[in-house]
Amino acid sequence: MSQTTMPSTKRGSERETAPSPAHAPRRRRRSFLPYGLVAPAALLELLIHIGPMLLGVWIAFISLNQLNLTNWLAAPFVGLQNFVNGLNPDSTIGQAFFSTLGRTLLYTVLVVGCSWALGMAGAVFLTSNFKGRGLLRTFFLVPYALPAYVGTIAWAFMFNQRDGAVNQILVDTLHLFGDERPFWLLGQNSFGAMVVVNIWQLWPFAFLMLLAALQNVPNDVYEAASIDGATLWQQFRTITLPMVRPANGVLLLVMSLWTFNQFNIPFVLFGAASPKEATLVSPLIYQNSFGSWNFGLGGAMSVLLLIALFIASVFYIRMVLPKGNEND
Repeated sequence: MSQTTMPSTKRGSERETAPSPAHAPRRRRRSFLPYGLVAPAALLELLIHIGPMLLGVWIAFISLNQLNLTNWLAAPFVGLQNFVNGLNPDSTIGQAFFSTLGRTLLYTVLVVGCSWALGMAGAVFLTSNFKGRGLLRTFFLVPYALPAYVGTIAWAFMFNQRDGAVNQILVDTLHLFGDERPFWLLGQNSFGAMVVVNIWQLWPFAFLMLLAALQNVPNDVYEAASIDGATLWQQFRTITLPMVRPANGVLLLVMSLWTFNQFNIPFVLFGAASPKEATLVSPLIYQNSFGSWNFGLGGAMSVLLLIALFIASVFYIRMVLPKGNEND
């Protein structure tokens, strides 16, 4: 009896679960809906980022200058010549590129390291409950919320050699340089001024990300460590840093890429022609492209910078981020 009823039950369930032909077009339309929603963003990404990037790669292989700027198709193909000129250590261009690359690496290490340290200190300080904590959080985010151009212009006024606030405090109030009022936007001091401005703008971002990561660390862990006699430094080293390691990995990568490609701060502080002591890779590319009208060389430098950052990012992700995810 059961052998005769089981096949009929199975066939009945198949008939019940089989999709109705009338519902098939509706399901097909639903399957295309996500692609239709993503299509405008993908088109804008193609026009704003991918298209110009491919155009820059093409420019790196042609001799595009002021003679053929109006007709790009007439620019002769030179192959790897622009890359050879940019990487030749015996040429003036190659020496400038390598010296600027080393300066940009130092600039990135200083800015990212100091910004992370300030952000971590502020995040750890504001995780404890005290009166006025919300006001301090808002105050710390002011440099990040302020437009970068406005903040850099304000710093340019403060670094003014004659009557800027920096010299008034250091020279007139603290008497650190005697009667001499140093120039901060020229010569050797221009690099330090640029580092200070970038740290001021970047550290609130590190503070915001690390504060969000510290919210997920349970207080019970700190209470147990305190009962066991762990000092504040031991708690920070053995609890705080391991718990926020995944967030730290992503944060350091993002800040390093932003800082290495920095263009706005030196351009606003120094103008189109940055001092030699404060020239970074991105301003150097701008100077070769729009200052010397050698767009092929500027495109080659951009491609070299893209390849170097891509390789460094892949190496960093493979070596650093998996360690954070394993401990997550």
